[in-house]
Amino acid sequence: MPVEGLRKRALTAFLVAIPLAAVVFFMPREYGVVLLTVLALAGAWEWAGFFPRVSHFSRFGYLLLISVLMGLSWYFELPVIPVLWVGMVWWLAAFIWILRFPTPVPNWLITAGGVLVLVPGWLALSKLHLGWGPHMLTFFFLLVFGADTGAYFVGKSIGKTRLAPRVSPGKTREGAAGGLLLVAVIGSLGAYYFDLTLIYLVALCLAVAMASIVGDLTISIFKRNAGLKDSGKLFPGHGGVLDRIDSISAGAPLFLLGLGWFRDIT
Repeated sequence: MPVEGLRKRALTAFLVAIPLAAVVFFMPREYGVVLLTVLALAGAWEWAGFFPRVSHFSRFGYLLLISVLMGLSWYFELPVIPVLWVGMVWWLAAFIWILRFPTPVPNWLITAGGVLVLVPGWLALSKLHLGWGPHMLTFFFLLVFGADTGAYFVGKSIGKTRLAPRVSPGKTREGAAGGLLLVAVIGSLGAYYFDLTLIYLVALCLAVAMASIVGDLTISIFKRNAGLKDSGKLFPGHGGVLDRIDSISAGAPLFLLGLGWFRDIT
């Protein structure tokens, strides 16, 4: 990426991070959930752009569908763990799908995919923030962003072997390894900060990083099928909301389930 493009990405990330941090750290936790909900619904709006025929009607319809499902899961206090496991099954299926790509992407899969990406991911992040607090939520974000950042710089420096050439030719195995190495360092620091078992937390962090890669590649398939480079244009240099939360949505259910080793999930 040219230096100017990298500067734009960094500036955008900084300008977005400041208000997000203000809400997460300095306001009641319920406001953080509201913010996560807004981001998930923005992702639903963009997801509707993956359909063959895109219109305001289809976007509003899909936005309504995701809103209703999120509202029902919250209002009726559905058991969290089964919802998270549904999300995990989806990402496992997505991993197999990546290995077999290119394959057709039927409309029903586009519809179901958005539900299985956005709802479990949103629920996991909301419960993580409410149950574990802003520091653990921030730690999770650092893991995902660390995996992405490490993969980017190592891949640009020494990357040669493509990770998934039919899905995303720019990603390399060397880059992925660099991302995992950075995540292991972040996980080690997190174990010290949160006073959690080092080996287990680092293993969980590495698993989350690998899940985040699957999330990134999966959304790339949907974008490629729709003929899109980015899911949207909200963030200069970054694309849309989905381009930012694809990895997060994949890693969040696994991370919250893994934290259940240390504390019951409610």
